[in-house]
Amino acid sequence: MSVVDTIKKSVLENFSGTISAGEMLISLVIAFAIGIFIIYVYRKTYTGVVYSKAFSLCILMLAMVTAMIIRTISSNISLSLGMVGALSIVRFRTAVKEPVDTGFMFWGISAGIMTGAGLYIPAIVASLGIGILYYGSYLMGFRVSNRYLLVIKYKSSAHTEVLKKLKTLKKFKVRSKSIFGSEVELSLEVDIKEDKGKIETNIIDQFDEVNGIINASLIAYQNDFGD
Repeated sequence: MSVVDTIKKSVLENFSGTISAGEMLISLVIAFAIGIFIIYVYRKTYTGVVYSKAFSLCILMLAMVTAMIIRTISSNISLSLGMVGALSIVRFRTAVKEPVDTGFMFWGISAGIMTGAGLYIPAIVASLGIGILYYGSYLMGFRVSNRYLLVIKYKSSAHTEVLKKLKTLKKFKVRSKSIFGSEVELSLEVDIKEDKGKIETNIIDQFDEVNGIINASLIAYQNDFGD
């Protein structure tokens, strides 16, 4: 047997030529279970302004669709080449706002590839390991605090009292200051604690006690504190 025949035989042996409905169903179910676990970790570690349910469902779909594709192309060499050619012309233009969201998408795709290839135990073990390690790092110090934008408009005569109130804040940074005649407008990044989903909004109440405050607003904000 020539070298070419040996290579051809080894390649063709990797393709069964048939797709088992049972194996396809098992791959989809395991991919679904892993996708639910990924969504759970994403929800627990989410630090953005507005949680997107659509993005979570996208992760779940990526895991299952990828598993289906891998299971399909692993059964037939013609389907494999055709699928690769079809996917190579697909272009996705939806922007991912957070870098960590890209990581979760790759996690879902990787889980789908492993389950589609029949590597069920490695897929489950790897996903559990990633989830535990990521959640552990989130709790140990990589967790991002809740940040809000505090906008205060007051009369210039109340400037001293406003500064006293600002010093009581745990962490803040002035972003902008505008003066309109006898009125001043301050925009600050503030770090506010969240206890079991409840935001401490008494930060607004303490400014209401200062004479000369025209209005104060607390707005959801997403940015990193810098130096």
